[in-house]
Amino acid sequence: MITDSILKIIKSTPLFDGLEERYLNSIASIAQSRSCKKGDIVFNEGDSCNGFYVIEKGTVKIFKTSFGGKEQILHIYGAGKPFGEVPVFTGKNFPASAIAVNNTELIFFPRKNFIALVTENPSLALNMLAVLSMRLHQFTIMVENLALKEVPARLASYLIILTQEQSSNLNQQKHKSNPNTSVVTLPVSKNQLAGLLGTTPETISRVFAKFSNDEIIEVDRNIISITDMDKLAEAAQQ
Repeated sequence: MITDSILKIIKSTPLFDGLEERYLNSIASIAQSRSCKKGDIVFNEGDSCNGFYVIEKGTVKIFKTSFGGKEQILHIYGAGKPFGEVPVFTGKNFPASAIAVNNTELIFFPRKNFIALVTENPSLALNMLAVLSMRLHQFTIMVENLALKEVPARLASYLIILTQEQSSNLNQQKHKSNPNTSVVTLPVSKNQLAGLLGTTPETISRVFAKFSNDEIIEVDRNIISITDMDKLAEAAQQ
């Protein structure tokens, strides 16, 4: 059943940006609603890809697990973000696992039906190519950060990227006393952020404290006010 909320999410997702109304309705017609409780596995690495997902509400963590059991977080996505779309065209298995971080509502698009729509509308394939190119760029930054940068630079880079991602959100918060200050909301806990940046929660807390003491940011739980973007950018390059 096509609900107004599903159609709204579809229209706001970059994957479907700029498509004609009739194509958006066609995409919505194959969409399926799925609910996940906190901790539910959406799919495991190696599972057959029978379709991909867009998050309607909640948060999903994408990760890989080593033979030794160590987890490396690759992405943490919130509402409006697609995931699991990489193997849709190749027909290969999912290259990583996905788990619901909290109670989550998903929109599922069956691979077979979606491929049929792409065949009818090549512009949809171009949109998907753009999203996958952006993902590749994000992976490149992540690998560079983990391999070449110390934790303060990794955190600074992450906050800058988060600012860029949330800047298009009309509901982005404004700083009470300084409207020129960028305010972002951490979409994950510090424990999850530590896993994403390849470090420990204790180290993340120390770096946050250092940035606060240096008057680069102000921290109020999961709300981060960036008071000196130039210094943050400088920290990201160190």
